[in-house]
Amino acid sequence: MIGVAGGSGSGKTTVTKAILERVGRERIAFLPHDSYYRDLAHLPLEQRRQINFDHPDAFDNALYIAQLDALIRGEPVQVPCYDFVSYTRRPETVQVQPRPVILLEGILIFGDAALRDRMGIKLFVDADDDLRFIRRMQRDLRDRGRTIESVIDQYLRTVRPMHLDFVEPTKRYADIIIPRGGLNAIAIDMVVARIEHMLDARAEGRQ
Repeated sequence: MIGVAGGSGSGKTTVTKAILERVGRERIAFLPHDSYYRDLAHLPLEQRRQINFDHPDAFDNALYIAQLDALIRGEPVQVPCYDFVSYTRRPETVQVQPRPVILLEGILIFGDAALRDRMGIKLFVDADDDLRFIRRMQRDLRDRGRTIESVIDQYLRTVRPMHLDFVEPTKRYADIIIPRGGLNAIAIDMVVARIEHMLDARAEGRQ
């Protein structure tokens, strides 16, 4: 089980995609933590917009861990589909089959001890604050129906303080810190080589 953590906009998705493509999607069960935001359908839309989505309580870690354990037992799971425009879970789910590698990604996955203890490799993707903010703004405007004003407000109100309180401190749990985010090709090469070595050793019965 491999965890990829780091601040919002740090390059986690780039690192994750590199692992998926180079190790092989057929060998990896991928569970993004963002899919496990709590469903806020019971709240008015304006109230949903005020929720602190960068706080650990915003995530349904009980479900996340339960589905991880099911994959470890060799059972398929139904991963929620989260709608970032309406802040609700969609009716449909995505089935994920058990694979030799389970890949986790999220800003706060190292903050939960029970979750962290299940990981065999912990990667923290690091990047300068200004680059992270720019990437987050580009993503939220492009993919999540946000305005420039709402992105800036959320960044100042919750993203930045929660990063300092909850995300940055978890760097100390990382086995490998990847500076410069997804642009660090050498670090990604080393991580991919390590994963492939472990898979080869397992196939040969050495693990």
